[in-house]
Amino acid sequence: MKIMSGNSNLPLARAIAGYLEMPLTDASVRRFADEEIFVEIHENVRGEDVFLIQSTCYPANDNLMELLICIDALKRASARRITAVIPYFGYARQDRKPGPRTPISAKLVANLITVAGADRVLSVDLHAGQIQGFFDIPTDNLYGAPVMAADIQARFGAHELMVVSPDVGGVVRARALAKRLNNAPLAIVDKRREKAGESEVMNIIGNVEGRFCILIDDIVDSGGTLCNAADALREAGAVDVAAYVTHGVLSGAAVERVDKSTLKQLVITDSIEATEEVKASDRIRPLPIAPLLGEAMRRIAEESSVSSLFD
Repeated sequence: MKIMSGNSNLPLARAIAGYLEMPLTDASVRRFADEEIFVEIHENVRGEDVFLIQSTCYPANDNLMELLICIDALKRASARRITAVIPYFGYARQDRKPGPRTPISAKLVANLITVAGADRVLSVDLHAGQIQGFFDIPTDNLYGAPVMAADIQARFGAHELMVVSPDVGGVVRARALAKRLNNAPLAIVDKRREKAGESEVMNIIGNVEGRFCILIDDIVDSGGTLCNAADALREAGAVDVAAYVTHGVLSGAAVERVDKSTLKQLVITDSIEATEEVKASDRIRPLPIAPLLGEAMRRIAEESSVSSLFD
């Protein structure tokens, strides 16, 4: 078993390697003057079970291309099995045709990864579960809920908790977290999205008065949905609101928006490397997922059950 990393999230790769008590494979991923990506592996990987860690976050296209070229380099170096560990799977929000003459980019990216030579994919909280079916190779979708539930119990367990889904589509995710929080009650924010990146909260389904609300989602991008939902929950009588989100994309003015919001705290995993702006924010706190990914990688290498991680 060997662990290799691209440049998208080296701190996470190092943390996973530390958890597994293994060194990262000696490799260089660099660019020519015209930004062409060049990969060179400096040690023997022939016949090895290689785990390649690379999130396809911003800059999404560069990191995706880096992932594909790393897979090709490993394949040509005769690695026995290549597992693409993609903590944050970019393009996942384009998983269907929202209108005529639009692409299903998540399927296209799945095809690219497969054709490049990956034998297996490991990801965390895919935007939609059906994306697993876009791959023609085994795909493991890990859940951040156990890590989040443990953190919520440790920090907010003394409060009267209520789990809140920021939209109807996230109810399954919210219900799974609520079940781990001793079957906490569930509420839903009903919103109308006028266009991409903007949302308008309409009303709250469920009684949140006197409750400490936990908003749960898979991706926070502009932050508008979460901040609007937090405002609506406070107006409906919630004593406080914290948000737990797996992937902190946080593009544009998202961090500033969160800092000015009524959210008590936004907790994001380190599936995407935090920017300096995110690190400087008092409202945003990282939640490590290296142990979760590391344990899943160990079980894949040992051919043991990954799903039992979530029993």
